[in-house]
Amino acid sequence: MSQPGQDAKFFQRGKIEEFRAELLAAETKDKKFVKRKTVLKKIVANITMGMDMSPLFPDVVQCLGTPLLEIKKMVYLFLVSYGRSKPDQIHLVIPNFLQDCNDRNPLIRALAIRTMSYIPIPVVTEALSDNLRHALKDRDPYVRKTAAICVAKLYSADPRKAERGGFVELLRDLMLDSNATVVANAVAALSEIGDRQDGVIFKLNLATANKLLAAIPESSEWGQIYILDSLLRYVPERHTDAEMMAERIIVQLQHGNSAVILTTIKALLYLMNYMENRQLIDYICKKMGPPLVTLLSSGPEVQYVALRNILLIIQRRPTVLKNDVRVFFCKYNDPIYIKLAKLEIMYRLARAENAKEVLAELQEYASEVDLDFVRKAVRSIGRLAIKVEAAADDCIQALLDLIETKVTYVVQEAVIVIKDIFRRYPGKYEGIIPNLCENLDALDEPEAKASMTFIRNAAGKALKDSPALNAHSRAVLIPLARTQLPSMGPIVVAGPGPTEPQAQSSPVAPLPPAKTDVDTSALPTQSSQLISPTQDDVANDQDETEEDDEPPHSRQASNLDPYSNLDNAFGGYLADEPRPMASRQHDDDDDLLF
Repeated sequence: MSQPGQDAKFFQRGKIEEFRAELLAAETKDKKFVKRKTVLKKIVANITMGMDMSPLFPDVVQCLGTPLLEIKKMVYLFLVSYGRSKPDQIHLVIPNFLQDCNDRNPLIRALAIRTMSYIPIPVVTEALSDNLRHALKDRDPYVRKTAAICVAKLYSADPRKAERGGFVELLRDLMLDSNATVVANAVAALSEIGDRQDGVIFKLNLATANKLLAAIPESSEWGQIYILDSLLRYVPERHTDAEMMAERIIVQLQHGNSAVILTTIKALLYLMNYMENRQLIDYICKKMGPPLVTLLSSGPEVQYVALRNILLIIQRRPTVLKNDVRVFFCKYNDPIYIKLAKLEIMYRLARAENAKEVLAELQEYASEVDLDFVRKAVRSIGRLAIKVEAAADDCIQALLDLIETKVTYVVQEAVIVIKDIFRRYPGKYEGIIPNLCENLDALDEPEAKASMTFIRNAAGKALKDSPALNAHSRAVLIPLARTQLPSMGPIVVAGPGPTEPQAQSSPVAPLPPAKTDVDTSALPTQSSQLISPTQDDVANDQDETEEDDEPPHSRQASNLDPYSNLDNAFGGYLADEPRPMASRQHDDDDDLLF
């Protein structure tokens, strides 16, 4: 066998005529088949480089008569590459296939069966059927395990032939084989067939499941994954059956392969649905935590897969990692997708006991430079306040501190999450509305504006009558008034029906435009004045309360009172009030044409 690196000289582009001439020359005076082996290596190398070697099909096929395994492997590799594209010449190879299927060497028998399964041409599948049936019962386990995978390929090429030939039943028998590798391949083939829309239903009973569990320690890593995954197709009839199976596979949590660990956890979570022993369930949840934490020490790609699986696990079983929230704190060199995944898990694991610790970590994240990460961190603070009521006050204070930074996107995200907090705790945090009003100029995103509108409307009269809503806050709200559009009259659509005369409606005087000029000389200059209202302010608020009971169109704007049209700041209507359909009034006899 050639040493690694010595075959690099064969990776040189050649011509079809040169290779054909070398194959013809190798037929003479080449007792050890050295020349033929060299030419085939060059051809395979050119196939690897993307060169079309299909014109050499008849010349390469003649090499199948060579009794050397290495040459047969290269010829079969050539057939796998170009067998489908040469259906008119593939009949030249059928006799060699049949001869190799009965060879004394099990490697050659398995190689012939595997190559035939890769060529889904009717003439090949017809020759494969009888030989595959014998291979499934071959005395050598290597041939049996290869034949098991070939059944799945035959089913993919011709499902009816596979079912009529009884190959699915033969695969079920292989699951009880004495060789663990054969069992794993049979399970893999049945799983692939069962996952097809037109495939047979793959289910397990208790006896077969126990046989598969016994084959796990002797199987390869991929075999263990297939066997553990197949346990999801078993429905325990008794609680004790599920508990027994869970105890037998829990040892796989100590495996070094991350795929085996995750598949074991998936099987355990499935079996826990059929258990009634509460102590065993808690024990299994406790055992699943350390392997999941260990996966976080791998590379970022494996970390991300582990984090996404952890997120699903803790949604179903929160007790698995309830004491390991610190493990999911973000590191400075974590990629952004890792940080975002950890943020979601931190929120899921947050409780009253660790809320302060999580909040402190989120506040640090809110000062990072990555915009998306900062937005997610600010939103996580609001979600934490909604989830853990005991931490709501601290979260509100943290959001107010972030608003004081005057960073535009931070302020907007804070307003958005405060809206959700207002919905969760109505009437509890209305005192922070003046702080929000001071930052209205920073709101330029639609979602932030909508959130501020909701806060204003949700507060209702408390917003207008609150002494804390001082002159400064109202002066900021007044410029947000929308201009009144003139009435365009009724919309008339031409149609085939009769025309009726329109009733004359009395003209309605247009509403006065919103006054936006504010006398700032009367505004308070001390911060204490912003919070502590004077007696005049309270009196003015009481007068305004009486005026609010009147219809909006009956009010007259006053040149002396800059706050008389505060209700027009958000369009003149509240969120819970119906918006008028038109700006003109109609008598009872008016007809609206649509």
